[in-house]
Parts: sequence; structure tokens; C-alpha cells
Amino acid sequence: MIPFDFAAIPFLRDAGPAAIKDVEKSAIWYSLPGGWPLFLESEPADTLWFVRSGSLGAFRRGTDGTNEFIGHIRQGEPVGEMALVAGEPHSASVFALRDTELLALDRAAFNRLIRRHPQLMQNLARTMLFRSRQNRRRNPRSDPRVFGLLAASPSIDILKRAHALKEALAKLGKRAIVVGPEAVTQTATWFDEIESWNDIVLLAADLGDGGWAKLCLRQADRLWVFGRADTPPPEMILPVGSSPARQFQLVDTILIAPQDRSVVDVKGSYAKPWTAAAQSQRLFHWRQDQPQDVMMLARILSGTSIGLVLGGGGARAYAHIGVVRALRETGISFDFVGGTSMGGVIAACVALGWDDGEIERRIWDSFVRDNPLNDYVLPVVAMTSGSKVDQRLLKNFGDIQIEDMPRSFYCLSTNLTLGMPKLHRSGMLRDALRASIALPGILPPVVSGDDILVDGAVLDNFPINSMIDLHRGPNIGVDVTRQRALNPDEFRKPESFFSWITRHGFHAAPPIAELLMRSATATLDPTKSRDRVDLLIVPDMAGIQLRDWKAFDAAVETGYRAATRAIQNAPNALKPLLS
Repeated sequence: MIPFDFAAIPFLRDAGPAAIKDVEKSAIWYSLPGGWPLFLESEPADTLWFVRSGSLGAFRRGTDGTNEFIGHIRQGEPVGEMALVAGEPHSASVFALRDTELLALDRAAFNRLIRRHPQLMQNLARTMLFRSRQNRRRNPRSDPRVFGLLAASPSIDILKRAHALKEALAKLGKRAIVVGPEAVTQTATWFDEIESWNDIVLLAADLGDGGWAKLCLRQADRLWVFGRADTPPPEMILPVGSSPARQFQLVDTILIAPQDRSVVDVKGSYAKPWTAAAQSQRLFHWRQDQPQDVMMLARILSGTSIGLVLGGGGARAYAHIGVVRALRETGISFDFVGGTSMGGVIAACVALGWDDGEIERRIWDSFVRDNPLNDYVLPVVAMTSGSKVDQRLLKNFGDIQIEDMPRSFYCLSTNLTLGMPKLHRSGMLRDALRASIALPGILPPVVSGDDILVDGAVLDNFPINSMIDLHRGPNIGVDVTRQRALNPDEFRKPESFFSWITRHGFHAAPPIAELLMRSATATLDPTKSRDRVDLLIVPDMAGIQLRDWKAFDAAVETGYRAATRAIQNAPNALKPLLS
């Protein structure tokens, strides 16, 4: 066994030679094959572990019973220390993400050591305090650093792609190395060393390249499967048991689009079949003639991708347009975009890559020139028929599939049948948006199978948690609903129906529309999850009501001013992104 530098373990730092020697005598060496559990959530804690080489992954059991990935545990880091000291069961499961060597101190040895060397407990307490703080913000050491880039199509030059990513990472100030088939005979220690010398390690292989491909599958923290958007995938790309990363679904698909073709214009796209064949969590597009795509992928690799979350708010959502314009003027590119209700509609425009002028033109044409929510009917399930909204969505978004959009997109609706949010990350874009804006009482709900879908704002008007689950970089959120939206004067002595029509005509929304909008979201906590964004922008919308569909210019300008102020006062950690 290769000698191990015990002094490199934070637990032993500054503990002195005698303490280090005692730990060396007491520690037991273990080898854990990739994919095997070290311990499971809720099991009793009786051992303190240290990673000697390799990599572990921490998982927490989700509400659906599946394992949700928390982060990586790397060389020299302790494992299970909090549960051991607290005398409580483990709060998460830990598995080997590749073949891993560990050192273990059982409870008796641990107690004996800290009695003899009190400095050890101080060091461990410092480590535990650091980790508890990191639980509230991203810890870069828990991010994936070794990526397996796997070409599933013989026409893809995977080494060329890997070197393009390396160059893009260098522009972001990240040190990366590309490793090819020449490393097939290298030892696990060699791979540990190159990982310690670099920010990112890119293992590039053709899936048909026998031993090297198998080694990449077992060494990678995360797998990126490369395919062609215009070619169907193999029936199964990554066989079961081929890799711990595959076992825990730490897989993404990157589709290469044909030359000079927009992703959304590729006819017969195979995005959905590729995602299913690779069983990937995320899908990204790399258009060969779009240099911004390789920079997007580099940001995702390095954990510096930018997410944008736009909350719902009826006509107030126009402010998002001004916010996006101000942020783009700083040079920001959005890599992940999501929203609820009207925020979802604006988010879709951004994810499609439309410039500021096109977004303004389309939204103005669809919502300002002629209000789509004035095709009133005698209410049975809603005040309007919804046909005008359907026409606008078809006109602007056609048959675009979410998985074919240039940037990752999602929107949220509410499943009334199950009483829970529904996340839309694939399928027909206009259908997802129609469900996301179907405010109860205003628009008819969307029926999908046995499920009844309505506006996402009913349960979550600010879907930041979905964004945090998607990527590791900073997130910007825009909330347009904080200020009071109802005018009390309209409800003190309400007019009769005929009096309202006489004064305002059939094209103006009556106060009941705003009442229904507010009632649908009245139970929401206005501050819920807001502290989870890295930059929160809150335009002053006090003078604009939810149904003020003509207040386009004022709302856009309000959003622009609010974003400009937020950029000037942004936290120091975000300054490099906003300059």
C-alpha cells in the first residue's frame, strides 16, 4: 500500500507528531468498490472515516423514495463525524462514486484519541462548523471535478470537443486537463494526482473504445454523453452496472446540432430519445456555429453557470423584460431559465435566445395590442374561453419542444388533482406555458390525462428550488408581487355588471379578475425561498395592478431601473459576473 500523508488530513492539522503517530496506529484501512454504500441514512454512527483516495457521494432520501445527490466527499475529508459526535443516526447515505480507499477510527479509538490529544477535537469541531455553514451555501469541494466525455456517435471527434471545452474553461480562469486513451494504463494514484493539480479533469473517450471507455466510466464524477441531434441514439447507451455515476444517474446528454442550424429548427430532433437512452438528468445543445454554446458548457462544468428565475404576476411580469435587458447589458448570459405563470412566458422568450427587441415586440403584440383575456363567456369553469390565449401561444411558440430549446428551460404549473406543483422540463412548450398561466377562474384549466393543471403561482410563484436542483452556479431571481396589488376603492361599493360594461366596455377586465388572481395566491408566503437566490431583484410595482395589460412601458422601465440598482449593490461575490 502506498504511504499516506496523515498530516494532510484537516483533522490532524497542527495536532503535533505524537497525535499523528497515535492516529496512524489506530486507523484501519478499507477499500470500497465504486457504487457500494459506506453507510445508509438512519443507520447508527459508530465510525469516523477519512477518504484516502477516490471519491464518495452523499445522498439524501427524497420524498419519492429516490436518492437525491448532495455532493462529493474528496481525499482527506472526514465522513460521518457529525453523527458520531452527536450520537445520532446518519442523516444521509454515502456511496463510493469510484473505487475508494478509506481510513477508519471506530468509536472507542476516536474517544481514546481525543482524550489524549484535545487538539484533535478542536480541529474536528472546526471542520464540523465549516461544513454546517457550507450547508447554507455551495461548497466548491463538493462539486464534480472529473467529467467523463463519452462520444456515443462515431462521427463526433470527442478529443476535439474536449480541447474546445478546455480552452473555454481557461477563459473562465479554470485550469483543466484533457486525458485521452494514452492514460489507459495509469494507476488510481495517478488520477488522484491530476485531479489535485487541476480544477477540472476531462476524460475523453469513444464509447466503443473498450478498456479506456470502461476506465472513464468508473473514474468520472459525472458523465457527459455526446450525440447528434439529427440522428437516433442506440437503444441503450450506458449498460446497467457500467459506472457508479450511471448507477446514481449523474449523467447529462450533450447534443451536437448540424452546422448552420438552430436547435429549435432541426426537423425530426431526437432530443427526447437521446435523453431516454442515456437516462440523463439534463440535456444541453452545442451548435457548431455558436461560440456562446461552448462557453455555456464551460460554465456548467466549472459551477459558474447562471440561472434566472422569473416569478408570476400578471401584467406586472412585463417588468421582467426590463430586468433582462439591464442584466444583458452587463454581459451576462443566462444558462438556465425558469418561471411561473407570466414569468414563465418571459422566461421562455429568454431561453429561446430572442434579443430584447424581439421579446418586447412579441409580448406587446400578444398582450398589449389586444388583451387575450377578454374573450369572456358565461362562467362555467372560467371567465374566459381561453381561445385567444391559445392562439397567441401557437403564434409565438408553434410546435417547439422544451428539450429542443437552446437553453435549459422549465416552468411550473399546479396539479390540482394531486395538490402539488408540476415541473415542465420537456414536451410541447406552448402546452406547458398554457398550464402555467391557467389562473383558476380566469382561464380554463388544462386537462392532461387524469390531471387538472392550473397556474403554477397557486402553489409556487417563485420556483427557485427547481433551479437550485438543476445547476451549481449563482441564481438571479425577480419578484414582482411584493407590493399591494388590489385597489380597495373598487371593492367598497362595487358597480353592477351593466354599469361596469357601460363605463369600460367589454375589453377591460373587471375587478373580479384581479380578485381571482390575488385569491389564487393569497396563501403563499411572500418571502418563501427568496433568501436562496444570490441576487434578488424586486421592482417597485405599487402603481401597477395585475390586470393592467396596457401598462407595458411603465412596467418595463420599472424593471430596468430595479435591475440597475440591484447590479450596483450586488454582493462582492457576484461583481465579476456583473461587470
